[in-house]
Amino acid sequence: MTDPSLSGMSRPAPGGPADPDAAPCPGPLGGLRVIDLATLFAGPLAATLLGDFGAEVIKVEHPHRPDPARGHGPAKDGVGLWWKLLGRNKKAMTLDLSHPGGRDVLLRLAAGADVVIENFRPGTLEKWGLGWAELSAVNPRLVLARVTGFGQFGPYARRPGFGTLAEAMSGFAAITGEPDGPPTLPPFGLADGIAALTTAYAVMAALHGRAATGRGQVIDLALIEPLLTVLGPHPLWYDQLGHVQPRTGNRSANVAPRNTYRTADGSWVAVSTSAESVAERVMRLVGRPEVIDEPWFATGAGRARHADELDAAVGDWIARHDRDEVLSAFELAEAAIAPVYDVRDVLADPQYAALGSITEVPDDELGPLRMQNVLFRLSETPGAIRWAGRPHGADTDGVLTALGLDEGEITGLREAGAL
Repeated sequence: MTDPSLSGMSRPAPGGPADPDAAPCPGPLGGLRVIDLATLFAGPLAATLLGDFGAEVIKVEHPHRPDPARGHGPAKDGVGLWWKLLGRNKKAMTLDLSHPGGRDVLLRLAAGADVVIENFRPGTLEKWGLGWAELSAVNPRLVLARVTGFGQFGPYARRPGFGTLAEAMSGFAAITGEPDGPPTLPPFGLADGIAALTTAYAVMAALHGRAATGRGQVIDLALIEPLLTVLGPHPLWYDQLGHVQPRTGNRSANVAPRNTYRTADGSWVAVSTSAESVAERVMRLVGRPEVIDEPWFATGAGRARHADELDAAVGDWIARHDRDEVLSAFELAEAAIAPVYDVRDVLADPQYAALGSITEVPDDELGPLRMQNVLFRLSETPGAIRWAGRPHGADTDGVLTALGLDEGEITGLREAGAL
């Protein structure tokens, strides 16, 4: 049932190319200041999620070694497009944290901040005199989110960690792919994305705790853990039953039919039958109602054991019809189906258009940019995209001036190599 209080909800449209110093920070996190020291990709994306809902985010990059995300993926006119998404709603400044002048500036920033997000190897901030002892001394209310591959302690803590390693070690790759094929990694930053969502959640939990205690705290988040949680009860199954889930391709070990199927016109659709009632509708639709009376059909596990028979029935029926015919028939039967989209389909889809899932953001460097909108809709305090990712160091002087440094001090720091 649709909540009438949400009817007609839409995300706010972004404004024109913004001056970050003048742009308001709409959303429920307005007034929150976040210092983003992280790179590639979980930590920066967590900061983006906070910025989308009103937090003031200051992105700190090395003067000569910017966030490698600026160079990831395709570029237009020499400008990395991924950065336009990842760097949105952030003020971009440069600072060499290993330089004494850079350290001092960071401590001054931290003194007026609510959150610092970093993903250096454990001990790096401490080596620079920027560990929790120093940060909390200048700001006892600070929340420090530390995002690493393996956490702050343990035998692997000092190893370099990336999302690919988390996708391998969490068990995800082992259950992904065809039964007779190799373990399969995702072609995008799955572990990083889930860790970013988790980090944003952890930050909000820590800030809520601060409201009760008056003190900040350290968040220790390892990339290998959030994806392990999302995978579900695998450890519990093994602990209690010795069960290790095998690779099943597009099929599920828990229900059937569940797969992707090719239509007569060469398109692909995905069918899900997690509920028994939906499975019954699908089998009636494809002309095999007799299987519904089989004893094994009453449970998802039973249907999964007969996946060959069910897949053949569904696949043969779908293969005789064009995609639009298949989708219409399934919708009329109230059976769960979706077309398999690529990005072109996403941008043309009316449901995404109705939700405002893709929005156009003006940009001073590249002109209008279409990208994902803020992640969810809030009825009273919606977030907004105020600007796309800024050039490297574009806001350094503005941030330092707001911090109280005069032109001479800024010039001195720059000449000394701290900026």
